[in-house]
Amino acid sequence: MIHVVSSAKIGKKHQERLRQCFPAVSYTFCTDIGQAEKEAAHADVLITYGEDLNDAIVKKFPRLRWIHVISAGVEWLPFDTLRNNGIRVSNARGIHAVPMGEYAMAVLLQLTRRVHHLYLLQQEKHWDRTIRMGELCGKTLAIIGAGAIGQAVAKRARAFDIQVWGMNTSGLPVDHFDRMFTPDQREMVFSQADYVLITLPLTPRTRHFVGERELRWMKPDAYLINMARGSVVNEESLLQALRDRRIGGAVLDVFEREPLPADHPFWDLDNVLLTPHLSGRSPGYMTRALDIFQENLSLYLKGDEPLQNELDLLKGY
Repeated sequence: MIHVVSSAKIGKKHQERLRQCFPAVSYTFCTDIGQAEKEAAHADVLITYGEDLNDAIVKKFPRLRWIHVISAGVEWLPFDTLRNNGIRVSNARGIHAVPMGEYAMAVLLQLTRRVHHLYLLQQEKHWDRTIRMGELCGKTLAIIGAGAIGQAVAKRARAFDIQVWGMNTSGLPVDHFDRMFTPDQREMVFSQADYVLITLPLTPRTRHFVGERELRWMKPDAYLINMARGSVVNEESLLQALRDRRIGGAVLDVFEREPLPADHPFWDLDNVLLTPHLSGRSPGYMTRALDIFQENLSLYLKGDEPLQNELDLLKGY
C-alpha cells in the first residue's frame, strides 16, 4: 500500500476528500515537518509547502519516491539530493493565476485611481478634489514571465484597454499578449513600459534579473510591481532608484527577507506600496492545490508519466 505523508497542514474536509477518492492509499496528515519525520520510514509520497525540506531531512525518508509541493515556489528544495535519490517532484504551478491576476489589477487601479489616498482623506474628514487621477487605458504593461500568472494578468489587463507586452525565453506568441519579447530585448521593454510586472520563478538564471541597469532603463514615471520572489529584483538597486526618484514607484509583495524587518527602509518610502506576500492568497487555494495532487496521484498509481507540473530537477523548475 502506498503511504502518503503531509507536512503541510490540511483541513479535515480535504483529508476526507483524499481518503474517499483513493481508499487504497494510506495517509498521515501532520502539521509540520517535525511530525512528518516520525513517519519518514513509511512514506512513499510527501505533500509539503517545500520550505521545510533540506538535504538532511530528505535523507530521513528512505522510501520516498515523489514529493508534491502545494506551492509554486520551489527554490528552497535540495535539488541535487532529490535527483541523486531518484525522487520525483511536482508542484502547484498555476493555482495562483486567479488571485494573483486580481491582485495585479487591484494594485494597478490603486496606482492610477489613488483609493488608499482617498481613504486617508476620509479618515481626516477632508474634502479634496485636487488629487491627481490617472487612467490605465492606453498604458503599456510589461509582464516579465508569461506563464499561468502572467497570462492571467494579461487577460484581465486587456479588458482595461492596456497594451500588454510579455517576456519569455522564446519570444513566441502567447494568448492575451499584444507583443512578446525575449530577455535579450529587455532594454526596449523596460524603457517603454509604464508598468513592469514581475512574475518570474526564482532560479539561478533569474536571481537579480532586475538590477541597476534595468531600473535605469525605466521611465521616470514608470512603476515596478514584483509578485514573483524578492530575489528576482536587486533590492539594493531598487531602494536607491526609489530614494533618488528615478522611477515613479514600486509595488512589492515579496522580499529577499520575509517577514520584512521593521527597520527596513522600504517601510518609510512614500513611493512604495508594500503587501505581506499575500497576492496568491485565496479561499480556493487548498482546493486547487489538491486538485493537482489528486490528478497526479491517479497517474502515479497507474505508473503513467509524466506528472502534471513535474519539475526538471536539473533546471530547478
